[in-house]
Amino acid sequence: MKTLHHWIGGTAVPGASGAFGPVTDPATGERTARVPLASAAEAGEAVAAARAAYPAWSATSLATRTAVLFRYRELLDAHREELARAITAEHGKVHADALGEVARGLEIVELACGIPALLRGELSTQVSAGVDVASIRQPLGVVAGITPFNFPAMVPLWMFPLAVACGNTVVLKPSEKAPSAPLLLAELAARAGFPPGVLNVLGGDRTAAERLVEHPGVAAVSFVGSTPAARAVYGAATAHGKRAQALGGAKNHLLVLPDADLDAAADAAVSAAYGSAGERCMAISAVVAVGGTGDPLVARIRDRAARIRLGPGDHPESAMGPLITREHRDRVAAYVTGAPAQGAEVVLDGTGRTVTGYEDGHWLGPTLLDHVRPGSDAYRDEIFGPVLCVLRAETYEEAMALINASPYGNGAAVFTRDGGAARRFQLEVEAGMVGVNVPIPVPVGHHSFGGWKDSLFGDHHVYGPDGVRFHTRGKVVTTRWPDPATAPSGVDLGFPRHD
Repeated sequence: MKTLHHWIGGTAVPGASGAFGPVTDPATGERTARVPLASAAEAGEAVAAARAAYPAWSATSLATRTAVLFRYRELLDAHREELARAITAEHGKVHADALGEVARGLEIVELACGIPALLRGELSTQVSAGVDVASIRQPLGVVAGITPFNFPAMVPLWMFPLAVACGNTVVLKPSEKAPSAPLLLAELAARAGFPPGVLNVLGGDRTAAERLVEHPGVAAVSFVGSTPAARAVYGAATAHGKRAQALGGAKNHLLVLPDADLDAAADAAVSAAYGSAGERCMAISAVVAVGGTGDPLVARIRDRAARIRLGPGDHPESAMGPLITREHRDRVAAYVTGAPAQGAEVVLDGTGRTVTGYEDGHWLGPTLLDHVRPGSDAYRDEIFGPVLCVLRAETYEEAMALINASPYGNGAAVFTRDGGAARRFQLEVEAGMVGVNVPIPVPVGHHSFGGWKDSLFGDHHVYGPDGVRFHTRGKVVTTRWPDPATAPSGVDLGFPRHD
């Protein structure tokens, strides 16, 4: 079994705590590696390396930072296949999906390559006699990133390229379930010219994460995970005086209006619900069918979902891979088996599925629940698996009331041919990312990603303009140079005015 390592100060560092976590191939159930679980002391060593690198890196010119990031972008592009294979081996998603994850992460590296424009300040001259005022943005210091298993390359790339482009240094604590891709990201960063300590990757579980959140040497924390964990991280980080953004869970809705193209809506629902086995925070997990659309829409979804080929992510004919762990698979299956008792109809049951030759994999096929009640477990909880719930509503107003009553507000979509209805939906729905005939409205890199309500704790979204604002703080400089013609003379105890 392969033993992994930390990446601290620009080099591979063996785990010293003596504790290790298993890394499993979800398609076989086999343990393929073990990852060191950092102690609080080891987390402190990673922070110390980042703090030591910060003074020189923050003083490095924007031109030099940009040159390093351009080289990094080229290395990532050249190693797309290697990164995708690492993702598939530990997460289980199919290879094409893993390649898509790398591509979306590359978008943010490309955004970071334009950091000179993104950090451009403002200057107002002659605001008062001989006085100029400038607004500038400066880095924070050490930033901690705590990232989930479901996007082991993309979510780290959402965080650290912008952080280091702004002049910060980073300690990344990825999920211990899928650590190889983040380690490869760090190795490629070193090859691109990231100085030692600018990017550190720490293997670990909750112990390491909690130490980073409370460590006095960490200035900011960026987190993606479940809502309970996000709420806890945000509360602890801010209590320790840190800037924090914590992205939580989701229950993303797809509203289908009576005038919608039902074939297009069914294609979208299946793609968005079952891609990556539903292990996406932007997956569609609830369809709200309005009026008479319910029965024909459910039939179309069922027909399409039943044809999805289950199999290992590295097989080209596989359309959907396994779930991350056996425990998670069993948790998801419990929602399905318990659904009829809470009033739902199991239209398509993915529990009990296996794949020939891979019987020990963490398999659960596409599952469709109809007539789901708003108070049921399957609707209330974030299942994070290939389970799609269908709810019925008689009117647009009833459907919107149901959607907006959800405590989550990550993403929402509407399928309709009516421009007026679509415009009304995008203004009225309580979600941070909205799709109109687009089922997974993940913004492009130069916009920002983030939800509302229990899907985001903090004032800043991830990447885009908000990513730059999160990783910097503003400073305003007011300047007057000695000039006998404009400089005031004598003592004046009055409040300064701009005359």
